Amino acid sequence: MARGHQKIQSQQKAQKKNEAAKKGGAVDQKIAAQAALHHKCSVCMAQMPDPKTYKQHFESKHPKAEMPAELVNVVA
Repeated sequence: MARGHQKIQSQQKAQKKNEAAKKGGAVDQKIAAQAALHHKCSVCMAQMPDPKTYKQHFESKHPKAEMPAELVNVVA
């Protein structure tokens, strides 16, 4: 009957782990990734994490559009 006892212990351990995750012990990675995106393209509304990436995006995806004022001095 050793396996039956181990099974019960394993179930109890898993239940405690699930309860801790529900209380907020685990961080949702999608939420964290979304919070890291600070810059939004004025043309296509795509989100970028930093101005350098934003400028590279703007130059490659929207070459005919006028560069936004906040990207003029950014070194890419």
